Amino acid sequence: MQYNRIKDVLATEPLQQKIEVRGWLRTRRNTRDFSFLEINDGSCLANLQVIATPDLANYEAIVLKLHTGCSLRVTGELQESPAKGQKVELHAGTIEVYGWADPDVYPLQKKRHSYEFLRTIAHLRPRTNSLGALARIRSSLSHGVHQFFREQGFVNVHTPIITTIDCEGAGDMFKVVAPSHTLQEKTDAAANTHFFGKPANLTVSGQLQAEVYAMALGKVYTFGPTFRAENSNTSRHLAEFWMVEPEMAFCDLAENMDLAESFLKYLVHHVLENDAQDLQLFAKFIDKKLYAKLQMITDKPFCRISYTEAVNMLQKSGKNFEFPVQWGTDLQAEHERYLCEEIFDQPVFVIDYPKDIKPFYMRVNDDNRTVAAMDLLVPGIGEIIGGSQREERYDVLCTRMKEMHLNLDEYRWYLDLRNFGTAPHAGFGLGFERFLQFVTSMNNIRDVIPFPRAPGSALY
Repeated sequence: MQYNRIKDVLATEPLQQKIEVRGWLRTRRNTRDFSFLEINDGSCLANLQVIATPDLANYEAIVLKLHTGCSLRVTGELQESPAKGQKVELHAGTIEVYGWADPDVYPLQKKRHSYEFLRTIAHLRPRTNSLGALARIRSSLSHGVHQFFREQGFVNVHTPIITTIDCEGAGDMFKVVAPSHTLQEKTDAAANTHFFGKPANLTVSGQLQAEVYAMALGKVYTFGPTFRAENSNTSRHLAEFWMVEPEMAFCDLAENMDLAESFLKYLVHHVLENDAQDLQLFAKFIDKKLYAKLQMITDKPFCRISYTEAVNMLQKSGKNFEFPVQWGTDLQAEHERYLCEEIFDQPVFVIDYPKDIKPFYMRVNDDNRTVAAMDLLVPGIGEIIGGSQREERYDVLCTRMKEMHLNLDEYRWYLDLRNFGTAPHAGFGLGFERFLQFVTSMNNIRDVIPFPRAPGSALY
């Protein structure tokens, strides 16, 4: 049966119209002559006010017993509202209860709850204003990701979640183990321990598989969940997170940065234009400077400096960092944020990192000390995009893999790409949750994903 979404009712419905809405009761307030009901169906941040009068057949038996959390079906006439802050209200003709919520045990009441508390009830937290707004922004930006790459002529590739290779070479991967009773009888005891005939893990990146399709289709991207078995319990890390990873053939590092910058600007424009009401909540209650931060992305070109220049700037800054800055070590979050917040006050690309701290697949520069890598740093977050030009030279790639003690036979298919029509190519990865943190200024990454997985925590 057709019914009206509250978002559409508040935006376009003509007055004096008979309509039906379905949603959850946020609050009920009684006067001597009638009851005010605030209904929300999740379609927007705003509630619809319903006027329930004593002439309703179930007014005393039902309406006066309603509490926060009840699910309702309301039919009636939409009328102009005399109250400030709302244009319309619904005068109820019928009110039907789909489901009750016992006020003595229902944990969400009309007050502000801490995000720490809401993480313990992730099955209910989308009903709050901020987490509901986050869910809508996440959905909108997910659409924006696909829209951007479609407009740019990219092909979406679904790369595997289960993999037999380690993209990053760090070893922080979740092993996939099947119950022994599901395996077929085999004489080889070793093979009998692996469902796929060899060790398998949850993927940390779809990049290597995306390269396969980039070398056939030119421009591809993958957007899906990735997993990292890193025992990091910070506000910036998750064990399961979503990555956007484009890969382009016939592309160098400079073109890769151009795409990353265009992509970030596009997504910020998208959220400003399509999610204004939800975004306003975060600008009002989380970060008063949120709009200024987002305008920083859209209004001017990003800076580009080398890793060596970045290290020199940090060493000369006079800042007493927790982690010392020296050439050859990776930049920490405090270094990244100081660069983009204090020195440049805008997004910064840092390029040409030492090869010894980067994965095997990055193209070695002519100095044989650095690789054609790039990290995009943004205020409030630090690194938000990481990428590189890939090593397209067979001999150089083999040397790098041997230096990192990788088994070349396991990567034979990857090496084949360098033997059969190799070409310059590049790509990057955007951590979707980290970007959501940036556009909403939410402090903890566990609050921008529906069901967070972190060390010691995997509810639901």
